[in-house]
Amino acid sequence: MRNLVILLVLFGLLSLAPLVIASDFWLNLIIMTLYASLLGQAWNILGGYGGQFSFGHAAFFGSGAYTVAVLQVSAGLSPWAGLVAGAVLAMAVAAFIGFTTFRYGLRGSYFALVTLAFAEVLRILANSVPFTGAGVGILIPLQPGAANLQFASKDGFFWLLLAITFSAFLTVWWIGNSRFGARLMAVRDNEDAARALGVDPFRIKMSAIILSGLFSGLAGVFYAQYFLYLDPSIAYGPAVSVESLLVPIIGGMGTLFGPLAGAAALHGLSEITRELTGGLPGASLVLYGVLLVIVVLFAPRGLAGLLNGKTRKSARPSANTAVNGGQSHD
Repeated sequence: MRNLVILLVLFGLLSLAPLVIASDFWLNLIIMTLYASLLGQAWNILGGYGGQFSFGHAAFFGSGAYTVAVLQVSAGLSPWAGLVAGAVLAMAVAAFIGFTTFRYGLRGSYFALVTLAFAEVLRILANSVPFTGAGVGILIPLQPGAANLQFASKDGFFWLLLAITFSAFLTVWWIGNSRFGARLMAVRDNEDAARALGVDPFRIKMSAIILSGLFSGLAGVFYAQYFLYLDPSIAYGPAVSVESLLVPIIGGMGTLFGPLAGAAALHGLSEITRELTGGLPGASLVLYGVLLVIVVLFAPRGLAGLLNGKTRKSARPSANTAVNGGQSHD
């Protein structure tokens, strides 16, 4: 319950940002931090709590982004309907990938490589078919108005993203305090032991990847409406997948606030680096790599682990706890 109170207070304070921040630069920085935390939290559901490391979350992100863009540009459909359709298609892609991997027992590096392959296949397809604009990409017409999911100022985008991100964090809080979440973490810790105690790993992991796909798809929808342009490298390229996993790894996998801490650290350091180096190309990527190495070596539980001082072992429930409906307090 303590984490829920902190979550409500934190997002309540964040909701006031457009009212007290007049600078578009700082508001954009907060928006991009929330966007990165949404990507990271989506990955965290599957990778942090479920132990299934995906290298291809761009498959879900790009499916959501292209759905809203194509339906709006080619079919003239309301982007609000496109938002729902994008989320549904992203979940369908996640369900397909999950079924084809979990049904045959793929895990670990095999699962990671298969997800990467799926994202690459979708990138190649998007680069070939005409309705996505192929290699040229797809440009969404500028039509300001809430009905078109486009806003005259960044305030509207901020509150839309805040609502989506809050729903993702609330879902993760529920996972950490539910029987489903305890079983998911039991599968993460020891799949064979969890199965022996009556947990169905396939069903649990399928639920996790569909939830993960949902929020990655919504992040894609937001990206498309915020930047109004997509191409295959943006939607299905490795950059999205890398950011999705880098944020929770640095912030703290399997924790509620880890993705937010990781996103704030990455985007904060990126802006500082840009100012110090005068926008030197690749400087922020070098910094990301250095930060990742430091975290892996000296803070394996990420920034959240440094703040709460817990060991990874104490934060994970046993398989027996999962079957009995124990609670997680990450």
